[in-house]
Amino acid sequence: MILASFSTPAPRGKSFAGLAIMALSLSPEGVLAQDRAALEGPGLSIISGLSIIYAVAAVLLVLLGFGLARALGKGRALTSAKNLLNAETADRVAAESGKRESDENFLRLVEGVTDYAIYMLDPKGYVTTWNAGAERIKGYTAGEILGRHFSLFYTAEDRAAGVPAKVLETAAREGRYVSEVTTRVRKDGSRFHASIVLDRLTDPSGNLMGYAKITRDVTERVEQQAALEDARAALSQAQKMEAIGHLTGGIAHDFNNMLAVIIGALNMIQRRIGRGDYNVEPLVQAAVEGAMRGASLTQRLLAFARKQVLEPRVLDANKLVGGMSDLIRRALGETIQTEIVTEGGLWRLFADAHQLETAIINLVVNARDAMGDGGKLTVETSNAAIADTYGRQHGIEPGQYVAICVTDTGAGIAPDVVDKVFDPFFTTKKTGTGLGLSMVYGFVKQSGGHVKIYSEQGHGTTVKIYLPRYFGPKEEQKDAAPIAAPNAKGETVLVVEDEAAVRKLTVQSLADLGYKVVEAENGERALELLEAHPEVSLLFTDVVMPHMNGHQLATEALTRKPGLKVLYTTGYTRNAVVHNGVLDPDVKLLHKPFTLDALAHAIRRAIDTN
Repeated sequence: MILASFSTPAPRGKSFAGLAIMALSLSPEGVLAQDRAALEGPGLSIISGLSIIYAVAAVLLVLLGFGLARALGKGRALTSAKNLLNAETADRVAAESGKRESDENFLRLVEGVTDYAIYMLDPKGYVTTWNAGAERIKGYTAGEILGRHFSLFYTAEDRAAGVPAKVLETAAREGRYVSEVTTRVRKDGSRFHASIVLDRLTDPSGNLMGYAKITRDVTERVEQQAALEDARAALSQAQKMEAIGHLTGGIAHDFNNMLAVIIGALNMIQRRIGRGDYNVEPLVQAAVEGAMRGASLTQRLLAFARKQVLEPRVLDANKLVGGMSDLIRRALGETIQTEIVTEGGLWRLFADAHQLETAIINLVVNARDAMGDGGKLTVETSNAAIADTYGRQHGIEPGQYVAICVTDTGAGIAPDVVDKVFDPFFTTKKTGTGLGLSMVYGFVKQSGGHVKIYSEQGHGTTVKIYLPRYFGPKEEQKDAAPIAAPNAKGETVLVVEDEAAVRKLTVQSLADLGYKVVEAENGERALELLEAHPEVSLLFTDVVMPHMNGHQLATEALTRKPGLKVLYTTGYTRNAVVHNGVLDPDVKLLHKPFTLDALAHAIRRAIDTN
């Protein structure tokens, strides 16, 4: 029975450890109940021995169960690790396969691109890869170019200047070299415009492995841009010619009117004197007025062209505008209300006072004409700052400015007309030259300022003049006290003028004023006369003359005769005594055409001023 008990298989679902525990839990009575009768004879010792045997068997079963369980656990762990390793290996193989496929696809993509030349260089600049785009753009097959230096693609001039080496140096140092438009050479020697990028390639340690280069043929784009620029230039030239035609037509019209007055008056004077009638004063006055209108027109034209000679000085715009209040009111008449608003603490400005006053009057007159029978005009001064963005948009230097604004309550200006109001001879009025606002524009621009017009139909117009703030000494320069025009005091004047008619009239005028006059037609002759006439006190010379201009003559004359006084005269000058439109310091200038009274004052002031 005992052997039968040990040989009985374990029940399903029971572990060895479980069987051992069951064995330990059995009592001798329970185990041997069926054999009790057979065992009662031998006695209690037999039962005790059997109990020990059962206990030992139970322990053995427990140990055997734990061993088997441990062995089974290790087996499961090994199986799990093996499965995990197999899974990781499969993932790695799949990833490597995917990367290889991706690399192959990318390589096929690069090789198939035809709009870009994509290739690689070794650290010394030799070609190591070549795609279809490179073959199409540069003309070399892979077999022809691999292993050759990339300097083949450069012009002979660039190679002589060491450009390829400089390109590699820049890419190696900075990581990238970029050129938006440059010139490259194809295999057949033809040149093309190219946009290139050269990138540095390094290994994980930062060591240089070579370069990746991308080149694009932008010849078509460059040619299209050039064609567009040519079209723009042609349009601009056509517009310029149209403007010049409009300008010359306007000048011819106005000058013909003035000349008609002058010529007609002079003809009438001749006829009256010829028949003994000396009542010619009204005709003389008419001729003078016509001539003065012509002189005014030329000054306006010079102002528009920004070629007038400016004599700037430090100004207080509040005082200037305040001093013009009576003149402004007289220009407007009684039906228009006037208000002048000045800002406290206004900055100083540096400008030609006379030209600024003229510009303001031009704006006032335009405002008056726009208001018709009545309205309100406001002249306002203020400090202003031009921001960077506004400055870039309108071509003006950012910074601090003094603003002078003229506002009217007139009819306003149509949007399609606003952009034309500064054009010469453009006018919407029935009368007028159309040069008023163009003169304002030219003066302000020549003074380094800005002018802007704001208008709304039915509400009015504002014109704003911006002139740069002056940062020099605060003292305002005072107007020189008026000087009388007395006759000469025995001085001798050397007149130098290449235009014979002007020279003759000037000599006669000075003689009439009581001066002794020596005349020369050019600088060389003037120097000879200066040596022959040491009594000369003043050199009165034209600026623009052939061979030797007035400034060169004066410089040489002062070298020979220090202390000689000099007075220049000109109708238009470029750079001899004027720079950037501003008269050079300590230079005295009389503008042509001049009146006898202006000549007398200028000569006397030049001689008497130290």
